[in-house]
Amino acid sequence: MSFMIETSARHIHLTQETVEKLFGAGYELTRRKDLSYPGQYACAERLTVVGPKKEMANVSILGPVRKMDQVELSATDARTLGIEAPIRESGDVAGSGACKLVGPAGEVELSEGVIIAKRHLHVHETDAEAWGLKDKEIIKVACGGEGRKLIFDDVVVRVNKDHATTMHIDTDESQAACNPTVGEIVR
Repeated sequence: MSFMIETSARHIHLTQETVEKLFGAGYELTRRKDLSYPGQYACAERLTVVGPKKEMANVSILGPVRKMDQVELSATDARTLGIEAPIRESGDVAGSGACKLVGPAGEVELSEGVIIAKRHLHVHETDAEAWGLKDKEIIKVACGGEGRKLIFDDVVVRVNKDHATTMHIDTDESQAACNPTVGEIVR
């Protein structure tokens, strides 16, 4: 029951409306590199995220466009920027942190949308059935490099027929475990 672990660095998901405010009318994001998550890709374009204390330039945008804007940061990033960002599952942005996004053609103030992504394990439905996992179940995952092995608790399972079985953690979590690439469910 081992699986790949990927480190998810800070990134942004945008609506088409926001893309056009930041890059110009009719603008379409440029696919630069496919991600392991089916249908998702890193874009060539980058933005600056501005918080109350500081700003971070060259933040990646992931495509395709979505139904809502979302900025995913590590806890360290959020603290550096001065943004109060809650730990949430992707898409759960109601009442979350605020920031400004700066692009080459404009700026957008987000009154909410900044989160620290909850660690999660995408599981293909055949693996979920074989391993006895249910969607939204909370599990523990063991991982880590020499001298930094640890068990992540509070990992949410996300079952789907299109997902590759892969765990996503942020850069803070990855560094704490010496940049793990393989995990195993702890029962």
